[in-house]
Order: sequence, then C-alpha cells, then structure tokens
Amino acid sequence: MSGVNFFGIRHLSPAGAFYLEKYLDSVKPKLVLIEAPSDFADTADDIVRAETKPPFAVLAYTDHAPVRTILYPFAEYSPEYRAILWCHQNHVEFRFMDLPSDVFLALYEKRIAEEFAENEDGAVDESIDENAGDERKISVYDKLDELSGEGHDTFWERTLEHCADYESYREGANLFGANIREFSEKTGRDLEETQLRETYMRCCIRSAVENGTAPESIVAVTGAYHVEGLKTWETPENAPELPHTGSLHTLMPYSYYRLSTRSGYGAGNSAPAYFELIWESYRRGDPSFTANAYLSKIAEKHRANGNAASSAQIIESVRLANSLAEMRGGKAVPALRDLRDAAETCIGEGSFAAISVAAADTEIGTKIGALPEGVSRTSIQDDFYRLLKELKLEKYRSVTAQDLRLDLRENLRVKGEKSAFLDLNRSFFLHKLKVLGITFAEPRINDQDNATWSESWVICWTPESEIQLVESALRGDTVELAASFAIKETVEKAANMSEVAAAVEDAFLCGMPTAASYAVSVLQAMAVDAASFEDLAKTAFRLSSIVTYGDIRKADSAPLVPILQQIYYRACLILPVSCVCDDNASQLISEAMNQLNSVELAQEFLETENWLNTLKQVAQRDDLNTRLSGFAAAVLLERSQMTNDELKIEVSRRLSKGVPADLGAGWFEGLTLKNRYGLIARLSLWESLDEYIQSLDDEEFKRALVFLRRAFADFSSGEKDSIAENLGEIWGLNGAEVSEVVNAVLDTASQEQIAALDDFDFDI
Repeated sequence: MSGVNFFGIRHLSPAGAFYLEKYLDSVKPKLVLIEAPSDFADTADDIVRAETKPPFAVLAYTDHAPVRTILYPFAEYSPEYRAILWCHQNHVEFRFMDLPSDVFLALYEKRIAEEFAENEDGAVDESIDENAGDERKISVYDKLDELSGEGHDTFWERTLEHCADYESYREGANLFGANIREFSEKTGRDLEETQLRETYMRCCIRSAVENGTAPESIVAVTGAYHVEGLKTWETPENAPELPHTGSLHTLMPYSYYRLSTRSGYGAGNSAPAYFELIWESYRRGDPSFTANAYLSKIAEKHRANGNAASSAQIIESVRLANSLAEMRGGKAVPALRDLRDAAETCIGEGSFAAISVAAADTEIGTKIGALPEGVSRTSIQDDFYRLLKELKLEKYRSVTAQDLRLDLRENLRVKGEKSAFLDLNRSFFLHKLKVLGITFAEPRINDQDNATWSESWVICWTPESEIQLVESALRGDTVELAASFAIKETVEKAANMSEVAAAVEDAFLCGMPTAASYAVSVLQAMAVDAASFEDLAKTAFRLSSIVTYGDIRKADSAPLVPILQQIYYRACLILPVSCVCDDNASQLISEAMNQLNSVELAQEFLETENWLNTLKQVAQRDDLNTRLSGFAAAVLLERSQMTNDELKIEVSRRLSKGVPADLGAGWFEGLTLKNRYGLIARLSLWESLDEYIQSLDDEEFKRALVFLRRAFADFSSGEKDSIAENLGEIWGLNGAEVSEVVNAVLDTASQEQIAALDDFDFDI
C-alpha cells in the first residue's frame, strides 16, 4: 500500500509508545488506524477520560453459555493507548481496523469445536489449549533465543527499547517483524486467522483511501509482525465473509500482575512495573533513570522485608549494571538482565533468592487500574461496584490480599439500620459472590477464634474476579439475582439431599429468603425418598447449622424444623443396617455418626433417647462393623452413657482370645476415634488392653499389630507419653522411662518392620 505510513510496534513497548507519539507529531496524519477490534469504537470516549487509569482492558465475551472471553489490555505505555490519546488531544480521527470481537469469538468457538471433534476421534490430546496455533510463533522465538544468545525479550530490549530516535525504532521494529515473519512456518488455523485478519485490515486501509484520505495522511499502527502483510494493495473486491457469534464487550480494570507473562497472558511482558520505569525514563528525558530507580526500589523493598541494603551497595550495583551493559550489548543503558545481575551481586550478596521478593515487587508490581463510575460496565458490574461503595469495601479492591473480620451482631453504637447491620450485609454480599464462583473473597477455614457471630474473610481483587463477574451477567442483572439463579441451578442439578441442603445453606448465608424457600420445598419433597445414612447425616448437619445460627442472620428457620426432625428419625432408624459394611465405608459412616451426634446435641427439639438407643444397639451388636461398634461406644462414653464397669465388660468381650485379632483391634481403633483424653484417664482400659496383648500368640500378635498401629497412628506425642505412663504404672515401672523406650523403638528399624506388616496377607 504505497504511501501509507506503517508504524510497527510491540504491545506494551514503552519505547514504541514514546516514539509513536513523536512520529505522529512529525507526520501530522489526518487518520490513524489502530490494530484492535473494529467494534471497540464505542469505548474510545471512556478510554480517553481523565478518570480512566491504566492498566485497563476491553473484555469481549459471548452473550450465551458457555461464556468465551477475549481480552485486550492496555498499560500507560501501550503504543495503541498513546495513539488514542494523541488523536484525542490533537483532534485527529482514528479507527480500530482489526476483525470485530464477535468474529474473534466465533473463530475461537470454531477452533474449540474442531479440537473437541478431533479429541472425540482420538486424533489429538484431550486437553484443549487456548493458545492452540501459537506453536509456530514459539518455535520462531526459540530460534531467536538461540541466535541472540540471551533470549528474544532481552534482545528486543537492548536493540529497540533503548533506541535513540523514532526512525531507528520504527525501522528496527519493522525489520524485526519482517524477519520473524520470514522465519515463521505458516500452517493450519494460525495461517488462516492471520490471513483473514490482514485481509480485513487491508480492506480498512483501502476503504479509507477510496473515501478520500490520501495514503500519506494515514498512519497504521500495528504489530510489527503484520507490517509486511499490510503493505500490499491486493485485497478482495468485497470484504471476506466472516463468521459471527452473539457477543458483548466492556471496559474493566486490569493489573500489572495479570499483564505479566507469569499469569499466563501471552501478549504481556515479564516485568510490567519495570517497563513503566523505562516509560518514565523517556518522559523525563533521562536514560539513567531506569537503572537508578530500579536498583533503588530493589534496595527499598529489600529493607522493607527486614534485610540490610546500604547506599554504597546501590551505587556499586548501578556501576556494575552499566559495565555489564557495555560488555554484553555495547550500550551504556543496562537491560533488565544487567540490572538483575547487578542487584543479585551487590544487594543480594550473590544470592538471587535473597532479593527475589523485592525483585518481584519491583518488576511486576501491584498496580491496578480504575474506571470512572458507570463506565461501559454490565449491569452486574455496576451493581457490584455500587455495593462495594455502599458496604464500605472499596479499600479492599487491591491485588494485595487483606483480612476482613465481620461481627454479625447488631451494632448498638450507631444510628440507622444499615450501619447497625453493616457487617451482616457485608457477609450476605460476600457469600453471594462465593455462590457465583467469584474469587474476590474467600472465607478463612478453621479459624479457631471465630465465634458464632463472627466471620473471617481473605479479600483480594484480580482481573479474574472481574471476568467471573462478567460471566455471571448471563445469570442476572444484579449480584443477588445472579446468585439466586445459581442456587436454583444447583437445586435442579442436585443428585442427593445433602446437595440440596447445601443450596439451602447458601441461600440462608446469602440472606435470600425467596431462594431459600424454593430450595426448602425441593428438600421437603426429597425427604420422603430413600437416602443413605451419610446423605441424611450431612443434610441434618447443614440444616442444624441454619437453625442454630438463623437468628444472628435474621433468617426464619422455622420451616426447617419438621424437615430436620424427619431426617433425624430416619437416620436413627437406618444406622444399624448401614453399619454392615467394610472398613473403607466405615470411615464415611463414622464421620456421619459424628455429624448426627452433633446435630442431636445442638437441637433440643430432637428426642435424645432415639439417638442413644441407636448408639447402644450399634455398640452391642456383634454382626456389625467392629470399628463402628467401637466408635458408637466412644460416643456413649463421651456422653456419660457408659460406665467404667460397662466399658470393662465390653473391652473384655471384644478383646478376648475367642475374637479374631483383626476384629478386636478394629473395635479398639473405633473406640479411640473420640474423646482420647477421657480414654487415657481410664486405667482399667489399658489394663484390659495389656491383658489382651499378653494373651496373643506370635501370629495373632502380628495380625492385631497392624490394626493397633493404625489406631495409634495419629495420636500426638503427648498422648503417647500419657499412655506409656499408664503402662508403666500397670507394669510397676517408671512411666517416663517406658515412654522413652517405646518412642526410641518406634523411631528405629522396628518402625519399618511394623510398616511392612501393612501388606502382609494374614489369610495365606
């Protein structure tokens, strides 16, 4: 395309951004064409607003499930972004000239469908790589890495990011792109998409010329790879037929971490915060600024992490970086490789591990962008940000994880209902996000200090959170509507009662009574159907939690009471039958027994006798899994429903010569699953165990040893010491000495001999 001014760039190139502005100042074009989806034109007004702070991205997504997304991120030093700002400031027309985003999404859907079909035929690996087709580029860059000797990123930085003027940059970038194009092996879908894109962009350029814009008045800003492909005038008379799919697009904040290649974004760079320093260096007109700022920041962050870093070390690292740059590239301006090596040597004292955290902070950074209120968002995004402001959570929109502790009780020291229940409403909001799978906030697990009125969350904003939010737009226009739809989906897809109960719990945690009522009605219908003991216990446990804490969440849990009663009685009824099982199933059933025991203790309206009688039946019967019989006995002991004499009788019966060793030891294992300190304090138990072991012959002892070892495997060292002291008292020995001998034996070769018995077949 003779006469058209092509400026090849690399995405996120600070030198490209700076020299593009200089080039535009020189050429003074009447039209600037920018490589970006042509349907993004409606975002231009918002992009140039003063309140818009990079990094940000344009997110395009399908308006149907499954949601496919593509992202076009911009940093402050993105050449495309600087071109848009230059046109706005100089009142020059610009257009986006690449394929519309709905075409890109259609091509993406087509590629996924084709790869899925190939997978079905067994032609390719089952995994689908979203970057399929990029093998050609990867192989080319591998070749360039070999030729440059230090990686293509460092080669690009040395050669182009530190150019002296825009002509050198422009010629170098165009030549770089041409060489990459020449080395590339054009095959398959990648070739098809590249040709389609370049044909479309040539049509856009040709259309501009045919409509009266002189070629020399046009500047086309495109990736350096495409420059050679756009120079020809050869284009079809009619624009190529393009696939389309229903789609939408929106602006969204972005982060430097997401721009870094470490987060998987292929068009990013490994050090976005470092490249911002290069951009600032150009703006200041001071080539030395980048090195000075980088090494000073490394030292600052190194000190903040509790390490020493002197001014002398910084000065020496600057000198070393400059020397390395001259040795490696013949230039006085250091590249990132030189700066990192200098920091490692002078500040890290030869260890990169010592400065790795400081380097990550300095090179990647934690910067996130911002958009003006109401800018090009989906309705659910608007609702999300409105709620952040209303619930005073805006300060938590950070890429640095922060803790949030909530007190769900009414705050009597403030006026107004919203203020009084601020934390409760925050909890509702965060739980709704959790239901939607939006990873903005995660509840802390196993927080021992949490009271029933308290919650702990870890909050961290990422671009993925924003994408997940946009994907949820298909479920509803607001966070609450989308969460309600998600709960309804869960209920409809539930395979058992406990999954429906989980949805009921989610609805209560989210403060959505309507969604809860729907889930409860489904649960009520399922309660009359057959279900396993484990399913009934899990369901009862979830419902009990809601009933217990319903008041603190202002929830009406009364409709759950009759359902919980019905499930409880059914669980008591079928427990004995469920205990006819193998050892693998017994673990799940013992956990379910523990859950149902907790439910009965928590709810006064449940008849205690039903549960205790069931436990006694399981504890006394000989035809059930002995591990579960032992566990039932442990629960009865904990609840003071078995006396020492009754325990001694049961131990004598279960641990006797007439009972197979594995059954007796299995029963004892079940007994130790609960209330260990109570068991340790019962000297009669250990006397009975000692008598039992003394009565076994060698083969019986080996058989019992496997199960006894398993029973004591997760006892703490303190618990083992207490048991040893009991045995010492029984044997008339010093308890501390017994403990020392037992632990010494277990820590030596005998432990390996015992472990070897796990695989021994005693039935041979």
